[in-house]
Amino acid sequence: MAMRAVLGVLAGANLVAAGLVLFPPGGSAEELEQQRSTLVGQMRARQAALEQTRQHALAVDKGRAEGEQFLSQYFLANRSAFSTIVSDLFTAASQSQLKARDNAYATEPIEGSDTLSMMSITAGFEGKYADLMRFVHAIDQSPRLVIIESLSAAPQQNSDILSVSMKLNTFVREDMPREAGSR
Repeated sequence: MAMRAVLGVLAGANLVAAGLVLFPPGGSAEELEQQRSTLVGQMRARQAALEQTRQHALAVDKGRAEGEQFLSQYFLANRSAFSTIVSDLFTAASQSQLKARDNAYATEPIEGSDTLSMMSITAGFEGKYADLMRFVHAIDQSPRLVIIESLSAAPQQNSDILSVSMKLNTFVREDMPREAGSR
């Protein structure tokens, strides 16, 4: 009886062993190789996507740094914008031998930005045509971003002197973002 039980257990163990050989857990060698190659392909695709994402992140960081550099180089700081632009305009006018007349300044926020504003300058000058050309050239060569929006020059009666009226725009960056609803 004991022998029969031992033989039964051995026959059952042989059947289990045969089942494991024919149907291994996790799949056959071919199935496992196919899964491995699929996983390797997925890994390579994800590594390529990761590298592309890294390249995009580097490009974004570079763009941000260049944008900040552009803003700091060409946009006036809010604290010193008025004095800087007045000084630049009057220096350029005096070097060009133009006489400064009345001027007005206004600053308006740029839509979509919390830290940028546009300063509009309306200024009047008097001088000769050649002096005006030197002045315009000096503004063009300025290290600041100054845009001449409009320029009108009218001759004074019985003289070679021009009355010049200009509208200029420049951009101002604020150190702290404006709070919602305030200016």
